[in-house]
Amino acid sequence: MAFASSIEWTESTWNPVTGCTKISPGCRNCYAERMALRLKAMDNPSYVNGFMPTMHHNLLSLPLHWKKPQMIFVNSMSDLFHEAVSEKFISQIFETMNTAWWHNFQILTKRSERLLKIAPKLNWGNNIWMGVTVEASDYIFRIDHLRKTNARIKFISFEPLLGSIQYIDLSSIDWVIVGGESGPGARPVQSSWVIELRDQCQKGGTPFFFKQWGGFNKKRAGRELEGRIWNEMPLAFVSA
Repeated sequence: MAFASSIEWTESTWNPVTGCTKISPGCRNCYAERMALRLKAMDNPSYVNGFMPTMHHNLLSLPLHWKKPQMIFVNSMSDLFHEAVSEKFISQIFETMNTAWWHNFQILTKRSERLLKIAPKLNWGNNIWMGVTVEASDYIFRIDHLRKTNARIKFISFEPLLGSIQYIDLSSIDWVIVGGESGPGARPVQSSWVIELRDQCQKGGTPFFFKQWGGFNKKRAGRELEGRIWNEMPLAFVSA
């Protein structure tokens, strides 16, 4: 049975790697860290190391047993391209994704430099989506790194969105996700920041997905932007 996810833009999660370390301002209130420490306290066997980066070899083949085709977020509790994750293990994860051709796999990283370095060595099946997180304008360079990979679907997650990003080059980008930070200590997102990204997507014809306004109670804040819910997806997925 797949691990159903409450993340709005995916269906399930698969965590052959858990744990991470902070690399940029978007990491400050990491939800995965809070959850990992909670799971460790509950004696969950996958989190005996808490939030220390850990490779789980026993979980490598898990998606092969999920027969129903679904959208799978890879490593929602870590960053696949963390320096503690070996290239061999990354290649093994890609082998599983290529073998499980009936699923679509979504990967997100803030470590775009390592992604760029390793990408030529990886087998980018059509069902493997690659994304980078860009929380502020100082990290737009991650998009340039992403663009140089051979991923069929390339996407950007502007979450948590921490400031105005007035211009981005969306050429070769297939999807944009935007969201405010949620949970304890959440930093507020301005509606103007979201709207300017939405407008850039509309101008360039890039599918736009608004995940949440966030805040301490994200359900109460909701997902509506200017009178509607924005659930746009890449055409390659919609037409599949």
